[in-house]
Amino acid sequence: MAWTTSEDAPPTVRIATAINALQPSERRVLELVAASPEVVVESTAQQVADRVGVGRASVVRACQSIGYRGYPQLRVALAAELGRHAPPADFGPSALGRIRADVAAVADALPQITSVLDEGSVEAALRALTGAHRLLVLANGLSAPLASDLAMRLTAVGRAADSIADSIGQQIAARQLGADDVAVIVSGSGANDLSLKVARAAKQGAARVVALTSFTDSPLVALADISLVVAPASTTFRSELEHTSRIALLVLVESLVEIVASRTGDAALRAQTQVLEVLSDNLSD
Repeated sequence: MAWTTSEDAPPTVRIATAINALQPSERRVLELVAASPEVVVESTAQQVADRVGVGRASVVRACQSIGYRGYPQLRVALAAELGRHAPPADFGPSALGRIRADVAAVADALPQITSVLDEGSVEAALRALTGAHRLLVLANGLSAPLASDLAMRLTAVGRAADSIADSIGQQIAARQLGADDVAVIVSGSGANDLSLKVARAAKQGAARVVALTSFTDSPLVALADISLVVAPASTTFRSELEHTSRIALLVLVESLVEIVASRTGDAALRAQTQVLEVLSDNLSD
């Protein structure tokens, strides 16, 4: 895999967005980097290789797979990343303390989520969202609520968008799209089989596919015309490798809607006025 996104992305972000596509030996190396960065930054390449049971060449290849020339460059970048993170605050052992600690950790991680986005892809995605004749926003599994939310929010700012819950219905609707239409597919992993079927169905009808995902080298990114990859916002280095969070994608969805609204001008204002009227009609005295 060749790293093609922003050089500003720190090592753990590169790992989190690429690890699902790596060879097993390289993956073991980078899992150690993500889980124990303080240990790795003080270790030689051979020590890392011995620790995970691979050859030294696998350590070098692992570094190259996320955009570094070799292990020394990874160590320097990793030391810089560790230096930017303040030690976690102690909120105490209670349940409330745990909640506060998790929120603080996520807040600390949020600035990194845009580090793998590039200006060209963002602008291309916005042109697709605002200019499509018909817009479908689709997802399956844990990403499904995000797709429904994005479609509803876009509709509320005057950019009509449809979301379908049933996976077969999604494929039927996607297959009917044409060259002037766009299918936005949300998938944290980029590997959900049902969502991949939807993407292929949309491509059959010549529609453009916009992917919102958290992994740079996934089957969905390979199928999509435009991909917006947002780095996971995790509470620990390891947790995002085990549980892909939707927090980063939710932030992206909220921001995209606001930008679409700002770019559609009077249409957005009219739609928002109508939304307020509907809400007012449904409020009880």
